Amino acid sequence: MNKQELTALLRDYCMTPSLSGYESKMAYRIQEDFKAYTDDVRIDKIGNVIATFPGTDPEAPKVMVYAHTDSLGFIVRRIDDDGFIRVDRLGGIPEKVLPALKVLIGTEDGKSYITGMFGNKSHHLTSADEKFKVATIPELYIDIGAKSAEEVRALGIEVGCPVVYKPDFEELQGDRVIGTAIDDRAGCANLVQVASLLKNREHASTVFLVATVWEEFNIRGAVIACRTTHPDIAIAIDGGGLDGCTPDLKGWNNIKMGDGPGMTKYTFHSRGTLNGTIANTKLVNHTLKAAKKLGLNIQRASGFGGVNDGAWVQLEDKGVAIIEIGSPFRYTHTPVEMTDMGDMVQVGELITEMLCTFDRDFDPSRF
Repeated sequence: MNKQELTALLRDYCMTPSLSGYESKMAYRIQEDFKAYTDDVRIDKIGNVIATFPGTDPEAPKVMVYAHTDSLGFIVRRIDDDGFIRVDRLGGIPEKVLPALKVLIGTEDGKSYITGMFGNKSHHLTSADEKFKVATIPELYIDIGAKSAEEVRALGIEVGCPVVYKPDFEELQGDRVIGTAIDDRAGCANLVQVASLLKNREHASTVFLVATVWEEFNIRGAVIACRTTHPDIAIAIDGGGLDGCTPDLKGWNNIKMGDGPGMTKYTFHSRGTLNGTIANTKLVNHTLKAAKKLGLNIQRASGFGGVNDGAWVQLEDKGVAIIEIGSPFRYTHTPVEMTDMGDMVQVGELITEMLCTFDRDFDPSRF
């Protein structure tokens, strides 16, 4: 899969609405994409898509590589009598980007989406104090152009329906692309890229490529996949750190978009969950060895304040060795995120090389 093909795939994925808990369209799409490379593809009870690539040695460690199909968004909380719609937040939404933003509201039957927008007081009537205030989600409302609650319900919208940022995708200068939910449609596209590369290579380890659900909601979808596949090693593709070169983050870290895949060595979410990951040292070394063989630069990331489902995957069974690899992102959780396609191509190549060089002598124990 070349860069152009990977870009086209990412575009399709970014344009597919897939709120956490409502991932069926993405799941069915990626299931079909996996089937081009293996006959063993299934969707489990909660919606994880699992593609299996049998290894040549049953004694080699089993590896689960995963990325999440879901995105953050909202759930309809109330339909006002005059047709305006109130929502609850689903996931880590930054409130300051919402006023005047276009959204899609899924109908209760799951058959269609209705376009709307978050209302924003007209500038001419906005007081000086209001201009610099960030409205909270309970204060905001969505306008779909309806005049009454009855009109809203006639369209199939009810309390509990999903709401997402209206999808968008564009290619910018060089290898840069922007799109909706690049976190983590980029990882999903990398899964299919790895599938295309694995098909023609021998590997001792049995590999499970898994497109997971619920990461932006309860961060546990990958756990269920782990209980199905029973891996010894897990590789999460969910961003390779946040680019530290923009004016607002300059000096924050050493991550530079376009400078190669990122390997996250530490995450810790201190706000309530008290969980995170410390990368398995043997997997770090294995990653670096594979990168050196391919002539790739590896960037190292530390992510205090963030967490993904690897924090819970590592606690399954008797312990699962975990590492997180991906292309660096900008502007995460906003309606338009950015990544670099050159980095993305290298992520898939790197992970494939790692998968093809595990053998029975690789001990994933931490010490």
